[in-house]
Formats: sequence, structure tokens, C-alpha cells
Amino acid sequence: MIVGMTTVFAILLIVINLGKGLIVLVNKYAPEEIIAKKQATTQRQPTTSLVAKDGITNQTTAAIVSAVSAMTGGKGKVVKIEKL
Repeated sequence: MIVGMTTVFAILLIVINLGKGLIVLVNKYAPEEIIAKKQATTQRQPTTSLVAKDGITNQTTAAIVSAVSAMTGGKGKVVKIEKL
């Protein structure tokens, strides 16, 4: 039993270290593409206009927008809301 547990532990350490090495190699030789951000316009369309045709109320829209903002720390943005 000790030999089996030691073998499994050793193999897991090897897999973890190989994974970390692969991540380093990929980041070094194939860096992530930088996508140019669109310049934000000075006037945004209100979110309610995006969802008015789906029958979603302003209160529901405000709740969804605030929940996304709270969960993403202000980095998330609601683009489209659809009823399922």
C-alpha cells in the first residue's frame, strides 16, 4: 500500500510540474494576441433600450446590471439580456 501511494504521489507531482512547464513554454513562444479595444463613445445607450422588446422590466434590468457589477468587481458589462 505504501509503494502504491508513493507511486501515485510521484506521478501526480510529475504531471503538475510538466503542466507548469508547458504553461511557461506556451506563454514564452506563443504569447496571447492583444486585441485592440474599441474606443468607448462618450454617450452610452441605456441598457433598458436593449431589452425593452423582450418584456424585461427596468427593475429587472437594474438588478441584473448591479449583480454583474458586484460579481465582477466593476469589470463586467451587460451587453444583452434575453429571456429563455
